[in-house]
Amino acid sequence: MDERLRKALRLFAVFLKIGAFTFGGGYAMIPLIQKEITEKRGWMTDDDVLEIVAIAESTPGPIAVNAATFVGFRVCGFRGALLATLGVVLPSFLIIFGISFVLRAFQSVRLVQYAFNGIRAGVLALILKALWSMYRQCPKSAVSYVVMAAAFLMTAFLSINVLFVILGCAAFGLLTAAATAKRNRR
Repeated sequence: MDERLRKALRLFAVFLKIGAFTFGGGYAMIPLIQKEITEKRGWMTDDDVLEIVAIAESTPGPIAVNAATFVGFRVCGFRGALLATLGVVLPSFLIIFGISFVLRAFQSVRLVQYAFNGIRAGVLALILKALWSMYRQCPKSAVSYVVMAAAFLMTAFLSINVLFVILGCAAFGLLTAAATAKRNRR
């Protein structure tokens, strides 16, 4: 078996594990993806993962699937993208498929309802951890804080479509970079 196929199969195994043991969707998976990809395997840097998360958030589809696809492609090309995506999706598919047969019988049981409330609380903690991790890695300046606050206000309170906010932030970043480059050339 050639080395690229072996690496692609390792990507499948890593994302299968991430998909199987993470509740709460893509944001809850980000710390695990970062730990597996950067710390344990050294396939990418923290900056690479931060860029991939930004791209995964900006493209249509679930963030976990997008992140797995981008990581897989960067690490091992098309084969890696395919196997990483399959790995992250397969556990959820199998679990949901299995649960769908028994959920109707148990959805009114109080114990099941309490368990789901507990899972929601745990997922919130994982999302906050991912937010904190991303915050620590992002550049900090007055402009960054203004953009962050404006994006939050527009999405949370003004109900502006997230796509428009992301595009606006990207345009603002490009304009800021161009202005900075122009100033540095003088």
